[in-house]
Amino acid sequence: MDEFFKSGHYNLSPTVLFCATPPDDGNLSRYYKHNANFCYKLPDTLTFEEGALIEPLSVGIHACRRAGVTLGSSVLICGAGPIGLVSLLVAKAMGASQVVISDLSAERLAKAKELGADFLLPVKREDVPQEMARRVEGMLGGQPQISIECTGVESSIQTAIYATRSGGVVVLVGLGEEMTRAPLLNAAIREVDIRGVFRYCNTWPTAIAMLASKHINVKPLVTHRFMLEQAVEAFDTARQGLGIKVMLKCDKNDQKP
Repeated sequence: MDEFFKSGHYNLSPTVLFCATPPDDGNLSRYYKHNANFCYKLPDTLTFEEGALIEPLSVGIHACRRAGVTLGSSVLICGAGPIGLVSLLVAKAMGASQVVISDLSAERLAKAKELGADFLLPVKREDVPQEMARRVEGMLGGQPQISIECTGVESSIQTAIYATRSGGVVVLVGLGEEMTRAPLLNAAIREVDIRGVFRYCNTWPTAIAMLASKHINVKPLVTHRFMLEQAVEAFDTARQGLGIKVMLKCDKNDQKP
């Protein structure tokens, strides 16, 4: 119970145990003994798949909270992978009026459109960040108040900073290289706040409530399902970038969503 736990920022505590983060083992097992303080009961109306997706959904909730997304916000989301897509879902649920989402993959952008994105921004590796920022402004009719960067790619971080309007907020969710070049002077003279995100905290009750009330639907994110014994195959599928979310099923009798 250090100062981080007491202040409600347990995710920042150096003593926290987080499964599958070295040196802590993961919990790819049929049964797992867990600290009751971090357990939440799922309503009967939610499936175990929805319960499993509360973890990535929590990243989106924490990111949008850190960004200050509210009614009428205009938002740029860089990256339409699982975290970018849950950030999209949460931003819209929190009242964002316009959301632009970018990605290299046409398939992932199509999924983003299905989930409620207002504008799609296809990206090529050779694109120049300043030009991408101008394209975002052209789509929205002005610069977004908030940018949520979910890739960790240097050029994408630069785009997020250039694109955000003066006085706005950039939230860094994606983890890339430890040393990354970014236009800090541009952000400084325009008072663009750059905020970090490390996992999440105090999000489970909110996530459960959003799913139970049907304000958010995460079911379309699951594209592949494997039995627990097929974990290696499941990881290979995810590593190849196939689909969106790969689900491991513990119950042999439950292979449906």
